[in-house]
Amino acid sequence: MNKSFITLSAALLAAAVAQAKVELPNFITDNMVVQQNSTLTITGKALPDSKVTVNPGWSDKTYTFKADKSGNFSAPIATPEAGGPYSLTISDPDGDLTLENILSGEVWICSGQSNMEFPLKGWGQVMNLDEELSTGQYGDIRLLHLERNYAFSPQEDAKVIGGGWQLCTPASLEEFSAIAYFFARELAREVKVPVGVINTSWGGTPAESWTPAAALGAIPGFESELAQLVEADYDADKMMENYLKHYNEVKENVDKQVLESKDDSQWKTIYGPGLWEDNGLLGLDGVVLLKRDIDIPESLAGKPLNIRMAGVDDNDETYFNDTLVGKTNGWTNERNYAVRGDLVKAGRNTITVKVTDFGGGGGLVKGACQAEFGGITIPLEGEWKYNVLVDFHKSVGSKCVFPQTPLFPSVLYNAMIYPLRNMPVRGAIWYQGCNNVGRDEQYTPLFQTMINSWRELWGKDMPFYFVQLAAFNSQEPVQPNSSWALLRNSQAKALNLDNTGMAVAIDLGHPTDIHPKNKQEVARRLALIALARDYGKKDFTYAAPRCVKSVVDGNAMLLTFDGPVHATSVAHTGFIIGGSDGKFTTATVKAESPTVLRVWAKNVKKPVAVRYDWADYPCGNLYGPTELPVAPFATDQPIFK
Repeated sequence: MNKSFITLSAALLAAAVAQAKVELPNFITDNMVVQQNSTLTITGKALPDSKVTVNPGWSDKTYTFKADKSGNFSAPIATPEAGGPYSLTISDPDGDLTLENILSGEVWICSGQSNMEFPLKGWGQVMNLDEELSTGQYGDIRLLHLERNYAFSPQEDAKVIGGGWQLCTPASLEEFSAIAYFFARELAREVKVPVGVINTSWGGTPAESWTPAAALGAIPGFESELAQLVEADYDADKMMENYLKHYNEVKENVDKQVLESKDDSQWKTIYGPGLWEDNGLLGLDGVVLLKRDIDIPESLAGKPLNIRMAGVDDNDETYFNDTLVGKTNGWTNERNYAVRGDLVKAGRNTITVKVTDFGGGGGLVKGACQAEFGGITIPLEGEWKYNVLVDFHKSVGSKCVFPQTPLFPSVLYNAMIYPLRNMPVRGAIWYQGCNNVGRDEQYTPLFQTMINSWRELWGKDMPFYFVQLAAFNSQEPVQPNSSWALLRNSQAKALNLDNTGMAVAIDLGHPTDIHPKNKQEVARRLALIALARDYGKKDFTYAAPRCVKSVVDGNAMLLTFDGPVHATSVAHTGFIIGGSDGKFTTATVKAESPTVLRVWAKNVKKPVAVRYDWADYPCGNLYGPTELPVAPFATDQPIFK
């Protein structure tokens, strides 16, 4: 027989064997942590119709399962008490696959948007970064980092970073969630068992992205997106095809309004460049006209110019004196539009930017924003006028949501939560909400629906602990209609669900940085909840006292707390009081006892409500005995049923 033929045949046989070898999900790997005293269901691929055996190193028992005709198998395996390291071998007739260095302990899902995703290094860096990295070596902490991914239907596997579970080292920590790591460290130190944390988060994403489509039907506001999914039968290509068709229909109607919006009384003022969410237009997705006048001297009249903008979120069509000069899709793309000289006149000229925003931030991206005549630059920074043509959230018939985005409802649940369902976990921690500011009424049922849907997925009433949004934006002493305060209140209403807990972070914020750097304290407060409620540390206090009663007493209101509270200075700050006219003003506060505060204001004769830390960036100084901050509250907007 030909020697080369024998060699080729052997190579092909070896390749066939390699392909037939057991395949596991990307998150079942060496170095993993399995939840102790539970059942880990291992799914994977083996030879079709073959016998699959599983030998866990923590047991003398051999588990036997049958692969179906496509090679799929499902193997539920009992996990031991905390300990390890162990090996785990899975075999089919073509070979063995052995996982090494497995620990049994406590596993937690860590999810949300950017404040959960925020890594130790690279996004501005956490507090005390050098020290944290130099000491970040823990053999009993393991890290699993899911790659950003979205899908229109539930996926069987998730994409992971770094090949799977990682040992906790300075190198693996740099790009890992700071809060997830600090939370794991607190648990490992106190409970003294291995801890595995799964970072499945994506900055700038709303809660609806993390909620299954089937659960969103009961929540108003997502009708258009859910209809898109059904119409396209959850197919990505069909979703895009249908979107483009609908977008062009909406665009035709909007285009008719662009040059007809001449009435200045319909326009309001906003600062630019800068996203409109940073300028008071919270929760707005839709089509908005922005315009700005520039004065051009006689010497430059008739000369061509360029309009340069760092970016527009998401898409734009830009006009100069009512003539279209350029259009671009995608918020990351710089705009550089040439304007013909015959359009440039002496005196007042108008630049109009039609912005279409499908979700998240919208408007002019911070950065270069100017008109350029060769070496002469006219800055476009400052006041712009704006006119909202279409608000997608208020006009469902006109809502046109770009599907290829992590902001689309259910897509992150499908790709980054659902695949993990067979991995038992102790619970979940969550830090999200910024992207839903401005939609507090919707967020109340949405957030609770999301929590319940995760619990249904894992088949148990697992602990779910979340962070209430930190202070952000400019400080206003009286802000009764604060969108951030309303969203925080909606978050707190999730405490009506069993087995939930809230870490208050109101005192850890920054007026211009939505990502406060003290992630250690945020994680510590989350860990306090878990340690007290799940790990028997009954002497650990995880929440400050809350206001449980308010009564009118003459021209004042008496607030009663369920434990002692104190101000960190002589004066109590952060309180506002309102009368029957609905107007609020700053309040004076006196402690009647450790648990009772008297609140009043000279110009409020008949008070009806007191609010505390009720602002975007409040200045309250009320704390409990263990120096945890009292959560924001409003006596006229109770949290609990």
